[in-house]
Amino acid sequence: MASLKELRSRISSVKSTQKITKAMQMVAAAKLRRAQDSAQAARPYAQKMAQVMANLANGVVAGPETPRLLTGTGKSETVLLLVLSADRGLCGGFNTNIARLARERVATLVGEGKDVKIVTVGKKGFDALKRLHRDRIVSAVELKDAASPAALAARVGDEVRKLFEAGGFDVCELISSEFVSVISQKPKARTLIPAREAIDPDAPAPDLKGAIYEYEPDEEAILAALLPRYVDTVILSALLENAAGEMGARMAAMDNATRNAGELINKLNLQYNRTRQAKITTELTEIISGAEAV
Repeated sequence: MASLKELRSRISSVKSTQKITKAMQMVAAAKLRRAQDSAQAARPYAQKMAQVMANLANGVVAGPETPRLLTGTGKSETVLLLVLSADRGLCGGFNTNIARLARERVATLVGEGKDVKIVTVGKKGFDALKRLHRDRIVSAVELKDAASPAALAARVGDEVRKLFEAGGFDVCELISSEFVSVISQKPKARTLIPAREAIDPDAPAPDLKGAIYEYEPDEEAILAALLPRYVDTVILSALLENAAGEMGARMAAMDNATRNAGELINKLNLQYNRTRQAKITTELTEIISGAEAV
C-alpha cells in the first residue's frame, strides 16, 4: 500500500497535469475557431476552381498538346502518395488515422504490382511511416518550414510537379483528413494527378446563364496556366482542413484527458483518506492497548 507521502505526491502530480491539459484544451479551442473559418472560407474557391477545371477539361480532346498534368502519362505503374499530417501529437487518433490509411494504400498498391513513392508533409506522418517505408519516402517536409499554409502549398506543389515532369511517378494521390466537425475528422485519399481523374464527373457545372464562351487563346493554353494553380489549391485546401481537424482532435483529446485527471484525483483522494483513517485507527489502537497493559 502506498504511503501518505506517495499519495500526496501523486495527487499533486495529477493536478499539475490537469492544469496543463486544461490550458491546452483552451488554446486548441481558440485556434480551432480560426482554423475552421479558414477551412470553410477556402472551400468555395476550391469548389469553383474544380468547376472551371471540369468545364475546360470537358472541351479538350487528349492529344500531344494537352498538358500532362491533366491527362497523365498514360500509365499507372508508379504512384506517389502525398501524405499530409500534423507536426505535433497530443491530438487523439488524428495522425494515427492518416498514417493507417497511408499504410493501407501502400499495401494495396504494392499488392497490385505498383511502385510506390511517398512524400510526407508533417513530422508525425513521417515518423509513423518511416518504420516500415523509409526506403519509399522521397521527401519529408515539416509544417514549420513555411511561413504560411499558402507558401507551404506552393512549395509542395512545385516539388510534386518537378518530380512529375522528371518522370518520377505516373499518378499522385493525396492523403489527408477532411474536417467534418469538432469531434469528427475523416481521413481520405483522392487523386491529385492526373487532374482529369481527380475532377468529379458529378460535380455541378458552373451556371453560365445561357452564355456560350469561346476561349482565347484556347483550352489547352488556359489549362497549362491553371493546372499548377489547381494543384496548389487542392493542397492548400487539404492543409487548411488538416489544421482544423488537428485542433478539433486536440481539443477533444485534452478535454478527455482533463476529465480523466479529475476522476483519478477523486480516486486518489479517496484512497488517501482511507489510508489516513486506517493509520489513525492503528495508532489509536496501539495507544489504547499500551494504556491497558500499564
